[in-house]
Amino acid sequence: MIQYPITLNGTQVRVLEAGTGNRHMIFIHGVGARADRWKNNLEELAVEGFHTYAIDLPGHGFSEKNASIPCTVPEYAALVHSLISQFEEGDVYLVGTSLGGHIAATVTCENPNLIKGLALVGTVGITEIGLERRKRTQDLVGKTSWEAIGQKLHAVLHDDALVTESLQKEEHYINNSKGAAEAFEKVSSYFGNDLDTDVVGNRLKDLVDVIPTVIVWGRQDIGFPLELGESAHQLLDGSHFAIIDNAGHAPYFEKPDAFNQIITQFFANQLGHEPIQGVEIVGN
Repeated sequence: MIQYPITLNGTQVRVLEAGTGNRHMIFIHGVGARADRWKNNLEELAVEGFHTYAIDLPGHGFSEKNASIPCTVPEYAALVHSLISQFEEGDVYLVGTSLGGHIAATVTCENPNLIKGLALVGTVGITEIGLERRKRTQDLVGKTSWEAIGQKLHAVLHDDALVTESLQKEEHYINNSKGAAEAFEKVSSYFGNDLDTDVVGNRLKDLVDVIPTVIVWGRQDIGFPLELGESAHQLLDGSHFAIIDNAGHAPYFEKPDAFNQIITQFFANQLGHEPIQGVEIVGN
């Protein structure tokens, strides 16, 4: 796996990349996270034949951070489209978690001819999540003290053992780097006040028949509980729904083997043909 900076729509972002070929798979993280969260997925899915990429969204990780960064879902979607436009040929698959799922869904709605498959993980943006959840997330993202970083990690991960001192230290340094406070203030304000104005579920539901879509959820997700996944699955009639046991809001990070099997099987049109330990497949 390699990493490098790239300028997309005038903003510098960091890219992690693994694999080769023309089956491009882009991973998009959620608010307050970064590309490294996909570290247990990029190389493993590259082995399965995908050319994988994960980006740090502006304001996150090692990408550009300041008070003027693009931070709305439409702006982030335009940035992802800019990355896609650099591929000379091939198929594009999008995997997005939480806010990243909202971004991936928006890219799909705006460029349905470019996207061959979509995976939405603990996603927002399909149905409204409501003021209470928006404000709770806004409050968490905007706080970057050592204690607040630990609180956020414990809220995202079901297995407390995964919240190691080294992970918390790394998150603390990155989220307190130059420009991070200004960037997080802007990003969290958008999430808390305007996120639900950009929901795309009613647009996406008309595309599910032609763009294979799977919804993946951690059964123990406390911030965005399973009922939100069930609502998204119901609205996106024809989508697949995979529930991972003993996982919270980041099942791809907590249970990477199960998650990678879901993605591999789904994009081979084989989801449910072989059982995956700790995973329930619902409906289509």
